[in-house]
Formats: sequence, C-alpha cells, structure tokens
Amino acid sequence: MTGTRKPARGRRTALLAAGALITGALGAGGMMQGTAVAAPVCTVDYQVANDWGNGFTASVTVTNNAASAVSNWKVEWDYAGNQQAGSGWNATLSQSGAHVTATAPTWSSTLSSGGSANFGFNGTYSGSNPVPDTFTLNGTTCNVDGGDPGDPDDPDDPDDPGDPGDPGDPGDRVDNPYEGAQLYVNPDWSEQAAESGGAAIADEPTAVWLDRISAIESGSAGENTMGLRDHLDTALEQGADALQMVTYNLPGRDCSALASQGELGPDEIDRYKNEFIDPIAEIVGDPKYADLRIINIVEIDSLPNLITNVGSRETATENCDEMLANGNYVEGVGYALATLGQFDNVYNYIDIGHHGWLGWDNNFTPTAELLYEAANTAGATVNDVAGFAANVANYGALVEPYFNIGDSVNGTSVRQSDWVDWNRYVDEQSYAQAFREEAVRVGFNSDVGVIIDTSRNGWGGPDRPSGPAAKTDVNSYVEGSRIDGRIHTGNWCNQAGAGLGERPQASPASGIDAYAWIKPPGESDGASEDIQNDEGKRADEMCDPSYEGNVRNGNSPSGALPDAPVSGHWFQAQFEELLRNAYPPID
Repeated sequence: MTGTRKPARGRRTALLAAGALITGALGAGGMMQGTAVAAPVCTVDYQVANDWGNGFTASVTVTNNAASAVSNWKVEWDYAGNQQAGSGWNATLSQSGAHVTATAPTWSSTLSSGGSANFGFNGTYSGSNPVPDTFTLNGTTCNVDGGDPGDPDDPDDPDDPGDPGDPGDPGDRVDNPYEGAQLYVNPDWSEQAAESGGAAIADEPTAVWLDRISAIESGSAGENTMGLRDHLDTALEQGADALQMVTYNLPGRDCSALASQGELGPDEIDRYKNEFIDPIAEIVGDPKYADLRIINIVEIDSLPNLITNVGSRETATENCDEMLANGNYVEGVGYALATLGQFDNVYNYIDIGHHGWLGWDNNFTPTAELLYEAANTAGATVNDVAGFAANVANYGALVEPYFNIGDSVNGTSVRQSDWVDWNRYVDEQSYAQAFREEAVRVGFNSDVGVIIDTSRNGWGGPDRPSGPAAKTDVNSYVEGSRIDGRIHTGNWCNQAGAGLGERPQASPASGIDAYAWIKPPGESDGASEDIQNDEGKRADEMCDPSYEGNVRNGNSPSGALPDAPVSGHWFQAQFEELLRNAYPPID
C-alpha cells in the first residue's frame, strides 16, 4: 500500500492564520468554483434559501476573522428594495426603513476568533429581492479585502501566480474538501439520468456506491459497470478535484431493514477488512490519485441502529441486538476510518442518520458518544474523521421555512404536535449543525463539518405550502406549514411526492461542508416483493405502498411508490416524480 499518512488536523486554524479565506459555490456543470482572497476582518454570507414570489427565507452566516473574539455581536445591512425582515431564529431582528439589525441571542453572544454564527429569518417583498451589498459586524465593514494589491503575496493580485503550497490546493489537506473543488460526475448515473428525461441535471455530481465486494472491480448495483479504479481514472480525465464515494458493506448490514441488507453475515468482520476495505485502500493509495480529494461516506445507517433498535426498546430487532453484542459495526467502522484515513487525500464522513431518527434526547448524545468510540477503535483516531453525513438516502426537509422548533400555538409548543412528537429538530440543517457541536463536545476535532444529502428532499410541486398556516391549534399549524410531505418522519422507502432538493454546493451554512447528492436520484430504496438478486437484498414491508406500518414509523402507512425494483437499481417512475417536484424547480 502506498500513500502518505496525513498529519494531525487543525486545518481551520492554519487556514485563517495564513490570511486566506477560500469560498466556493457550485457553478454550471457541477463545478465548485473557488477564489482565494485576503482575509477581511469579518465575512458575511447572505443567501436566499427560498423565494415564493412575495416572500422569502434568508440564511445568514457571519464569521469573525479577527485575532480576538467579538462580544455581543451585531450584524447590520441595508436593503436596496422594499424587503421587510420578519420573524427570525438564532438572532433578534429589527428593521427601521431599509436598515436591518440582527443582534446575537443571549445564549450565543460571543464570536471567537475564526468562529461563525448562523441565523435566519422569513421576509416579504414586492418587485425585486436583491441581496444586500454591504454588511457590518459591530460597526466594522465585512467582506472587504484587507490585502495590498501591489503585494505579490496578496491573492487578489492578478499577476500573482499563487503559492502551490498554500492550503486549498487540490493536493493539500484542507478543512473542507468541497471548497473550490470541481466534483466528479459519474458517467454511469449521468448517462442514465439524461436518457431518462433528466438532461438538465445530468451534469450534477453524485456519489459512487461501493455496496459489495464485487463493486470494487465491476460497479455497484443495477446497470453500473465501472469499478472504483475506473471511476478514479475517469475523474482524472474530467479534471475533477474531488470524488465522492460511499463504503457500505458492513457485516450484518442494516440490521433493522431488509431492503438494504448485504452480502456479509454478522460475524464476517475479517472478510469485510481483508476483501472489502483493504482492496479499496490499495486502489485509493495509488500515488497517481494523490491530488484527487476522495470524500468517503462511511457505512450509512449502521451505528445509529445500535442506539435506537437494540435492547429493551420497542423498536429493537434481533439482528441489531446481535450486532451490538458482537461489536462488528464499531470494529468495522473504526477499521475503515483508520485504513482509508491514513491517506492525506481521503476525507471520511461518518453517517449520523437524520433528524427524524436521532433528534430526541435519548438518541442524540448517545449517538455522538458511540461515533466517538468507533473513531477510536481498530487503530482509528478522531484525526481520521473529516465530519459527518446527514440524511443520506433519506427525505428530511433541509430547512422548514414556515415553522421552527421555537414556535408555539396558544401556549402549546410545536414539539407537542403529532408530527414533531417532542423531537428537538424540525429539519436537517438545524439537526446537523447541533450534532456537529455535540460531536465536538464529546471529543471530535473542532474543525469537523457535515454533509447533508439533498438529492431527494426538495418537496416542491403543487402540494408545497406557500407560507405558514394559521395558528388555530398546534397540529393544524404544523401540518399546514411543513414542506416535508411524508406521512411520518420514519418513512424512508421510495417516498411518494418527493422532489430533488438543493443542488450540490460548498459551505452553504455554518458548520455545513456541503449540500451533496450522495444518493443518486432515480436509484430505488428497495422493493416490496422479493426479486432475485446476488446482492443479499430482500423485500421490505416499508417499501410496500399497502403496508400500514410498525412502531418505527408510528404505525403509519409507508408512503412508498409502487412497483419499485431492488435497492440501487433504476426506478424510472421515482425519477420522473423527483424531477416534477424539484425544489428549487428545474429551469
């Protein structure tokens, strides 16, 4: 095995100390564009997350780039149109004329050096809705280049070729592998999407799934034919800076479901190490790929199952109890982290389920602690973890624009509604940001980030609400306001009414490394009837449209589309529905 062992992390500090801030956004053809600029004292990223013609939701991230902390932070800006900032979260907003002031909440009033805060609000407008040009942090103008244009070390100098050793070059270890990166577009998926009516999105980057041993050489499920080395070589031909992949073949895989069970038995940990992870490492460690960032999402749904579906819980399964007892999920994840994480260009992200699974108090912190245990098992350390992946292959709304967890109706919290059911989160972004903070608290490095899978959580189409519902009672308010169109947050298989979500982009919000399409749109979650296959996958009741549910989905109907193929295989009817219900809509 060849390759370079990466150094201990702490890259966010190094990046800021070098006086460079690298920002990125997705451009045409799935290319994440990056520009290096001399670091201003502060930066503000203002994004219109949703716009419905006469109203909008904005997300604002402020970062303190100064050497000292800022207390009682206050962000101000002026609108050029007639926008009105309304109710907000994570900050208190006031407006006088065109001037808006956002003041820090009492529980998070200090911005440390290099620290960021994210807040948002709902607003209204008529005519146009331009993004403000100028922002201040406690009276200091942000987003202003502090470098000397005549200085050859100033990244803004057009005659400066740049230092190839600076953080952010493709071959160097960086804080966020999505920043400034052109992501690999998988030809297997791209060609299928284009042929199936999705030419407008066929150039979006999606992840390569390694879901069985043979996939390393011959491709994953369905019609995909390319092995891992084929993908890596094609990524180099494309001029890509980063490739996303999912390693997904633990012993006794997905112990609480049948649709995605795998080829390895519960005790086959040695086969997992020797026949799955080690061969992947041999390929990844080839020096010719050293300048390609490899973003690895590690074993989705595994560790969360050991929290929610074991022991005396009514959701427990015999298979999950066995995997908890034999320790092979923890051992396998640790081995994958250590073996693949030894390479400087590999960025491991551990799966954290989604808010509708782990957002309750008795699941949230125990999951963070279990992930920390796995990250220190089988030779792994927290330095092998770049972050976490949320909502992979799921449907949880990215942001609920019309209600939030702090709302109440006639004195009744939305947490008491049937839909929220005492969860502490109503969407994936707030959950992901909070989980990142909890992970740091239990021992992960402070520079970890989160990927949110937005491939199927747009929830557009005619049934999407256009604003908050009337506050008559808490259940009608939540039901009329939520954009997540599922029957229950525990529903996960081929959900009817779902749409493509936010297009992939880097650093969209505080603590979020990227919105990414990890589950390739159009690939099935599973079949409701047994279909012969050599992948170990079986029929699952949750994929049956007529199934009336179980305790894990509140004994609710499954909400699944009919006639689905085996998981990972192309499902044309679902793909067409994702296109129709995309939000943002497809141009």
